[in-house]
Amino acid sequence: MSIKRALVSVSDKQGIVDFCRELSALGVEIISTGGTSTLLAKEGVPVIGISEVTGFPEIMDGRVKTLHPAVHSGLLAVRDNEEHTRQMNDLGLDYIDLVVVNLYPFAETIAKPDVSYEEAIENIDIGGPTMLRSASKNHAFVSVVVDAADYATVLEEVRANGDTTLATRKRLAAKVFRHTAAYDALIADYLANVTGEPLPERYTVTYEKIQDLRYGENPHQKAAFYRKPLAAQDTLTAAEQLHGKELSYNNINDANAALQIVKEFEEPAVVAVKHMNPCGVGVGASVYEAYQKAYNADPTSIFGGIVAANRIIDEDTANMLKDIFLEIVLAPGFTDEALEILTKKKNIRLLKLGNLSTAASRKTSFVVTSIEGGMVVQESDVHSVNPEELQVVTDRKPTEEELKQLLFSWKVVKHVKSNAIVLAADNMTVGVGAGQMNRVGAAKIAIEQAGEKSKGSVLASDAFFPMGDTLEMAAEAGITAVIQPGGSIKDEESIKVANEYGIAMVFTGVRHFKH
Repeated sequence: MSIKRALVSVSDKQGIVDFCRELSALGVEIISTGGTSTLLAKEGVPVIGISEVTGFPEIMDGRVKTLHPAVHSGLLAVRDNEEHTRQMNDLGLDYIDLVVVNLYPFAETIAKPDVSYEEAIENIDIGGPTMLRSASKNHAFVSVVVDAADYATVLEEVRANGDTTLATRKRLAAKVFRHTAAYDALIADYLANVTGEPLPERYTVTYEKIQDLRYGENPHQKAAFYRKPLAAQDTLTAAEQLHGKELSYNNINDANAALQIVKEFEEPAVVAVKHMNPCGVGVGASVYEAYQKAYNADPTSIFGGIVAANRIIDEDTANMLKDIFLEIVLAPGFTDEALEILTKKKNIRLLKLGNLSTAASRKTSFVVTSIEGGMVVQESDVHSVNPEELQVVTDRKPTEEELKQLLFSWKVVKHVKSNAIVLAADNMTVGVGAGQMNRVGAAKIAIEQAGEKSKGSVLASDAFFPMGDTLEMAAEAGITAVIQPGGSIKDEESIKVANEYGIAMVFTGVRHFKH
């Protein structure tokens, strides 16, 4: 066997001229279509138009050109099947030994902010995937290339042996089916959203690998980092790493948790995260002030943590950051002075990630969580409480300052693992109780962490109080105001306790469980 004829039709023409010129020099006949054929001819590469092979013109603006028996017989014929060979000979058909195809740029098309539905549909490739699938199915005899990164391998093997190896053809075929599956998944997702079916009867997802990771949560687990096509630019997948060693699996999860919290705030904010829970959150007039508050919220837990800021890191802030060990600092940018300071620390990772002050424009997306044997899918929790919709349920209304701190703590508690309690004062968290089996336990941890800072603070709970015991603890600790969803059959018990101690309490009507 040897490669004698190649069919080439690409939308992304990077490297294709040199590749085809080399194939031609090796004696391979090049068949091509449309714009690819025009380009090759212009560059002096001998090329045969597809119509010369099919005996039929390219019609309907190029929609129909390769969907023809002369093409697919040449791709699908089993070379050691006598009946197939006889039929090819009787019909005067020739084999096609190599297919080089990449598809219409559907992803790039729908990424355009002003794309029309008609333009998107026109960029759904039909002939390309069909040729790729035909060639891949018959990879025992046919080589198929969908990725320009494989041009060099194919050329090397053709130079050496006249053909690719079976192992290479298997690998290339597998890559093709992953590629076409991803292409179809993207189309399916687009159409599901257009037709208002975000959770259809079949849920197809596709991701592209960013990098292999050294390991997963633990050294004995393999892991890799993937990006969803068309992911927003304020997501971790769009981050530019400016300094430090590769991210780990745990780094990525923690950094994502920090990112989701810091995007809740329009004003300068800094978030410190450990094990996907915030250990300190601060808001201030500047990133420097916000970091001071985030650090002072829990100076012990921030050590070895992840810090995310929604403003550019300046020199003063960098001088504070350098004084402790941090895994990652994530921000919209770093001044030259800040970079000079922080890059002297070998082990810190610096990530730059666009404009993170996006609270006002956060959009609903869908979160996919794998379980053994399947997955569950839900809308992301981007709900923001409207202060005017809060229900004051106690005799005493919160003061203006208490209301400000309640709204701050509510933004944070939404991102704390349930059961969750957050105490806040002066635009910073002073106590966080996360992931406990009961709400009293979460409150106890938050209050113990806050210590004297609990006096005069406010408390946020991600879900309602099933009884008044948490309010009793809050009152004893000196907490003056509480925000919670409400909705328990024992709400009156909590309201009664709050009134007894003069605590102002408001209901949001929305809970924020986070598992």
